[in-house]
Amino acid sequence: MFELATMTRLAAGLIAVLLAGCGQTSAIQTTTSSRSQFDGAAFAGETVELAKPTPGFEQYRLFQQGATGYVSLQSVRDDVEQRAIQFCDRKGRSMNALRETTSKPPHILGNFPRSELVFECVEKSGAPPPSTAAGEDVKFLKLSNLKKLLDNGTLTQAEFDREKAKILNQP
Repeated sequence: MFELATMTRLAAGLIAVLLAGCGQTSAIQTTTSSRSQFDGAAFAGETVELAKPTPGFEQYRLFQQGATGYVSLQSVRDDVEQRAIQFCDRKGRSMNALRETTSKPPHILGNFPRSELVFECVEKSGAPPPSTAAGEDVKFLKLSNLKKLLDNGTLTQAEFDREKAKILNQP
């Protein structure tokens, strides 16, 4: 009996380790030399425009997929954002998120949580990047919070679209 229970725990642990290793993370690449992981994917994603690009700054793309459907989309999004921030920090710059594409639930049958971020590394300063008005920072926060509400099921897609349009139409 003891051996069977021990073997069962070992097998469960091995399966967990194998599943954890099945996640996918891309290298950070320029948008000119890469294509979206959502292009031609069996499960489509939803794209949110977060900011306008700053003229003269190169754009980068970063993709990550959870190892299973049990990984939260928010944790995948957070990981992508942290990697982008660290990438820009190493360049002595600040990360400016431009566009995010995320998978749509339900996250089952191979449709694992996925997030792709297009961003740029802009000059660090106390002020926003040259083409970014202070109002756009507020819009970014509102859109991010709105997307979280959609992801956790608080808002329907129609409610999200309506509120997103309101935010984007604000001066």
